[in-house]
Amino acid sequence: MSRILIVDDEPRLLRALQIALQALRHSVVTAANGPDALDEAAGTPPDAIILDLGLPGPDGIDILRALRVWSTVPVIVLSGRTGEQEKIAALDAGADDYLTKPFSMNELLARLRVVLRRPLAEPTPGGSAVFGDYTVDLAGCTVRWTHGAAHDPGERPAVRLSPTEWRMLTVLIQHPGRLVTAQQILLSVWGPGHDDKTNYLRVYLAALRRKLEPDPAHPRHLITEPGMGYRFEP
Repeated sequence: MSRILIVDDEPRLLRALQIALQALRHSVVTAANGPDALDEAAGTPPDAIILDLGLPGPDGIDILRALRVWSTVPVIVLSGRTGEQEKIAALDAGADDYLTKPFSMNELLARLRVVLRRPLAEPTPGGSAVFGDYTVDLAGCTVRWTHGAAHDPGERPAVRLSPTEWRMLTVLIQHPGRLVTAQQILLSVWGPGHDDKTNYLRVYLAALRRKLEPDPAHPRHLITEPGMGYRFEP
């Protein structure tokens, strides 16, 4: 028996999906919006998620991006959006499959069987970045002084990042050169219920710049896009 999370703001569709999946002996939980969905996914991780894109509050694409920071759970998107660009955006954001509304219940169940057969990989934040004399290794959660280290390794103080700083830095480094909205970072790092806490981002980004940027007053790597979000430039 698999645990399936259904995320949709249409009560009748939620109920129909719940009945169909429970008839196949799946355990089913539901959410009508993105923040509740992230809460459910973090609290008791499901084996698969069926996600609508047109949600109240954060869009389904934003929820996908936030989820993919820490989870590889299979996600099937259900959406009334039929345009090619919408499908590409959802798949690029981390969806495993895309099914347009209206849809056949039998086809949805077949696609669900396919994603449930796939082995679930462990989420492993990967990647590295160079900030002046320092190299950040996300997989190892280490910051190493690399420039001139063979000659005088003891002259530079160790750089230590807090767990929150690591999570925020991970979101940015894993999207090099791309704008990451404030909403995406808040959902990924602090979770639902912090949509208006943009002051958190300013405080933590300033701390990261002090620790990593060669010239924190003129950052080269951790860039603010006023009114939109932040961007990591390698």
